[in-house]
Amino acid sequence: MDIARNPATPDGNPEMADAAVEPKAPPEIRREDYTPFPWLLPAIRIDFELGLEKTRVVATLDVRRNPAGEPSPAIRLNGDGIELVSLKCDGTDCADRMMDGDDLVVTLEGDKHTLEIVTEIDPSANSQLMGLYASNGMLCTQCEAEGFRRITFFPDRPDVLSTYTVRMSGPKAQFPVLLCNGNRTDTGEDGDSHWAEWHDPWPKPSYLFALVAGDLVARSDSFTTMSGRKVELNVWVRDGDLERTEHAMESLKRSMKWDEEVFGREYDLDLFNIVAVSDFNMGAMENKGLNIFNTKYILADPETATDGDYDGIEGVIGHEYFHNWSGNRITCRDWFQLSLKEGFTVLRDQLFSADMGSAPVKRIEDVRVLRGVQFPEDSGPLAHPIRPDSYREISNFYTATVYNKGAEVIRMMRTMAGEEAFRKGTDLYFERHDGEAATCEDFVKSIEEGAGLDLTRFRRWYSQAGTPKVGVALDHNGDVARLRLTQTVPPTPGQPDKQPMPIPLKLALFDRASGAHRGEELVVFDKDSAEFTFGGFAEKPVLSINRTFSAPVSIERDVARDDLVFLAARDDDPFARYEAMQDLMTGYLVAAVSGDLGDNEREAARADIAQAMQSVIEDGALDDLMRGELMSMPSQAYLAEQMLVADPGRIHAEREALKGDLGARLAPQFHALYDRAEKIAFSLDAEAKGARKVKTLVLAYAAASDPQKAAELAAHQYDRADNMTDRQGALMVLAGLDSPERTHKLLDFYNRYQGNALVIDKWFSLQAASLHPQVVDHVKALREHPDFTLRNPNRVRALYMAFAANPAAFHAADGEGYRMVADLILELDPINAQTAARFVPPLGRWRRIEAGRSALMHQALERIAAAPKLSRDTFEQVTRSLG
Repeated sequence: MDIARNPATPDGNPEMADAAVEPKAPPEIRREDYTPFPWLLPAIRIDFELGLEKTRVVATLDVRRNPAGEPSPAIRLNGDGIELVSLKCDGTDCADRMMDGDDLVVTLEGDKHTLEIVTEIDPSANSQLMGLYASNGMLCTQCEAEGFRRITFFPDRPDVLSTYTVRMSGPKAQFPVLLCNGNRTDTGEDGDSHWAEWHDPWPKPSYLFALVAGDLVARSDSFTTMSGRKVELNVWVRDGDLERTEHAMESLKRSMKWDEEVFGREYDLDLFNIVAVSDFNMGAMENKGLNIFNTKYILADPETATDGDYDGIEGVIGHEYFHNWSGNRITCRDWFQLSLKEGFTVLRDQLFSADMGSAPVKRIEDVRVLRGVQFPEDSGPLAHPIRPDSYREISNFYTATVYNKGAEVIRMMRTMAGEEAFRKGTDLYFERHDGEAATCEDFVKSIEEGAGLDLTRFRRWYSQAGTPKVGVALDHNGDVARLRLTQTVPPTPGQPDKQPMPIPLKLALFDRASGAHRGEELVVFDKDSAEFTFGGFAEKPVLSINRTFSAPVSIERDVARDDLVFLAARDDDPFARYEAMQDLMTGYLVAAVSGDLGDNEREAARADIAQAMQSVIEDGALDDLMRGELMSMPSQAYLAEQMLVADPGRIHAEREALKGDLGARLAPQFHALYDRAEKIAFSLDAEAKGARKVKTLVLAYAAASDPQKAAELAAHQYDRADNMTDRQGALMVLAGLDSPERTHKLLDFYNRYQGNALVIDKWFSLQAASLHPQVVDHVKALREHPDFTLRNPNRVRALYMAFAANPAAFHAADGEGYRMVADLILELDPINAQTAARFVPPLGRWRRIEAGRSALMHQALERIAAAPKLSRDTFEQVTRSLG
């Protein structure tokens, strides 16, 4: 499952709110308490009589005692907000049953039974978008993590694997398309109604069940696997959206081919369906043979989608397809093992996207997400290992730690093993655990044995939270360079003391005069401190370390600005070059915010940064995609992470001042770059995408140095744009300026795209994320706009997640930003608890913010915590954030 890449994703039941009991201190689930389920359910048949307001579900379960489980006289079938119509055991009414909360507990004698369970549900009332729900006249499901229990009573846990046979029936005029997991086995009609039967031959857990019924059209194609089997492919959308599905289909075919070539994984059904849904909590879901996607990650054409949208669609489609093996054929034993499937699959989609485009740029993008979301998670109250020890609400653990850090941990194994040996390890994993519900330990052991590695200490990455800090010092004496490394893993909630972890660091030592190095080396640093020596250097070399971001750590070193300028201009590792530029600007900005720079030091530092930036602009060997990364300033969130206590107001002011200074100093170079890029015609190739990227960056620097000139240039770009990337880039800059062009172009954009939900989402986000001084008032006004709704997660995220990620606005000194987000959470929680809970972490950073704002953030959290009838999702996030 993809977590809605904002980057961020996911009980409440509004129709039962009046009867709800305030869920204070929901029970804690602990990994150490895991036991196998006492019953097996090898097969399940489900008959659906479909309706938007009433769907009847008849589930027939084949139940057998599990010889590996503890004997139990009863079977617990999970439910959530559903009512039992009837229950039969072995063909007769079953009276030996009881309700335990929402769960149905049935007493069984003997070792083998058939249970028939009838439930009725109202999909139209399901605003939580979990289980079976209605979306604009269509029925669809989302069952991960615990949504299946909202459809029928069932042991809704990932280690209960069953084969599913499903019959769906309903009015043909209303639901002309009936889709489910697996292969379609039969269809028929009965008057105005019709039906379809589906069978999935591969055992799967209930969270992978999927159903879609609605009025849809398909882009159809096929793929021939490496063994010669022909697979039918369909991308299903609403009528009118079909022309925007070509990129999605091509991405799917590229994903299937890549997984065969790189991991040896072949698709295993006759059919692969993707459905685009407009109301969806997540980015997408990997249900076996029937992937359900947020429309955001399916629909694209140059007029309505940016280059980033195109890349996101390719990456998410790859992610969900790759889950067929890393998540479906091998699933999780329990939810503590979530990173088993998600961390591994994120790595797979990252490698795929790198192969499809610019590998260096993709690596930088991945690290930016990690540092922008996961590093703050690691240093805050919600810190947890990639394999957590406990939880109260599992949807709160669909986090950047589990996904993105989980991917980095597996990437480190690949780095230490080498690509060929790593492939042997993954082959062993797939062979050994196919058809099983496995654990993270099963994966590590397979890599260990297949690749020939000793990963005993490396397992600490699975059990310890926090981002390791690596201290780096390089000395030179005679002809020997001496590298001293230290590591500390900061304390996190529940883990005050940490052990050192193996950290693979790629490094190179440059000769300053020649600009060359003798080759890249890999050192695996697994102690509190260590020393490495390198001979043959007549002069002190320049150190390039953690190249390609070989480990998800924070490097702490006192490095001269001259060395950073050298690396920013001459390092042959693209990530290390990017890192040098970031360090150059970050060092200056942290010192400026802290008040540690005199006027002469400030001027010298700005001159050095401008020199390095100029070398980037004028480097003819760089492509513009990479040039754009090197020109980008560190984010305010990243800068705040470099400080023990951050002042968002000062960070914003100093960052904008540096941006304006660079824009003024390098105006001729920036404008020459813009003029060159403007001459490149639109296409989706790397050259044209890079040109669009640097044009927007030039506009951003101009806006900080010469707002009037920037407004004219951005308005000109907006008017001439023949694609969404250029138009949105221009509007992004205009949205932050107080100019007539801003008002005119925002109105034009809305009128031009009114009715296109995904593009209007962009319109909301651009205003909420802008640098305009009145953003708080703008967001309040947009909240009352007729096109805003709390019922659609995309629209809520478009406005409020963009606002919460806008430090200058969210951290308004009077606390109004915090109050607005708290108000949203309280209003949204009974409607869609998963989405509401995702807005709590920005408030949870209060410990790292200066005292005045910190107190206001804390007050906002306390107000949320005091509300009655909070969902489990939001309750857990708030109480953990308060500490």
